[in-house]
Amino acid sequence: AEESLRARFGKKVVDHHTYVFAGDGCLMEGVSQEAIALAGHLKLGKLVVVFDDNDITIDGKVSLSDSTDQQARFAASGWHVQAIDGHDPEAIDAALTAAKADPRPSMIAAKTHIALGSSAQDTSKGHGALTDPKLIADARDAYGWPHAAFDIPAEIKAEWEEIGRRGGAARAEWQERFDALSGAKREQFTRMMAGDAPIKLQSTIRALKKQISESAPKVATRKSSEMVLEVVNPIMPETIGGSADLTGSNNTLTADLGTFSAEDRKGRYVYYGIREHGMAAAMNGMALHGGVRPYGGTFMCFTDYARGAIRLSALGQVPTVYVMTHDSIGLGEDGPTHQPVEH
Repeated sequence: AEESLRARFGKKVVDHHTYVFAGDGCLMEGVSQEAIALAGHLKLGKLVVVFDDNDITIDGKVSLSDSTDQQARFAASGWHVQAIDGHDPEAIDAALTAAKADPRPSMIAAKTHIALGSSAQDTSKGHGALTDPKLIADARDAYGWPHAAFDIPAEIKAEWEEIGRRGGAARAEWQERFDALSGAKREQFTRMMAGDAPIKLQSTIRALKKQISESAPKVATRKSSEMVLEVVNPIMPETIGGSADLTGSNNTLTADLGTFSAEDRKGRYVYYGIREHGMAAAMNGMALHGGVRPYGGTFMCFTDYARGAIRLSALGQVPTVYVMTHDSIGLGEDGPTHQPVEH
């Protein structure tokens, strides 16, 4: 989303990083590999992943179930990789600075101790069993924190307020740059970020419905979906389409889009590869970021691979658009592996 909007409106208006905090368990999930490979391939240099490497999962030591070299895994997909002491503020600051200076997506492996300073340190209890009063008291002693619960010392509160005020100047500077855009650009940016549809959309859809009603063409539903996209995409520059390696079958690519790639950020079509879960998760992220309206296609049957992300779309009321084609048992030569009989 950031790359696409920066290509459209310029880095004076859109120029920020996206940060991910991931644990050992997060990186065991299959969708992580889909995301890592795609981000590396597209050279999404504004993406920074901080890996909380504490070697603990809910069941116990990571070694019970995994022995992956995570740093090598990210490096193999074209990422910039660093390893630091996750409890050293200066090391964290230096790593983030280096990450932002590198053109590749970055992974910072921060070695940490879960539940640092408590009797649950380096154990699975550190995940959520920190409710024992004595354990909490011991941890407070270890941190040298004598204050009562929810008691924020005045000097600390003042420091945080001062840090927060730094954003005021940056926001004012951004506003000046934004105001320097043409009126049409400002209006378009504001509309897209608000998630509002263009005024022309309603009349465009109405005209298409009238045309289809009168001509009554006998076309497949995926073709009718394409016919809608063909009139929507030209008047909604915020749409970013894609498919999980089924573009020709899903009919999700229209003539005006162009390909989003490491070389062309103005393209509006993403070739996600055979990564249904990664595609759905990426679309959720783009929709939540704002400024873009993602849609992606796959066969109805293969949405099972993306079930977790689709569920989050629904729970979070995220306006991600799923184009689910081939929703019939009559799919010809593909056979039962492609037939959504249980759906």
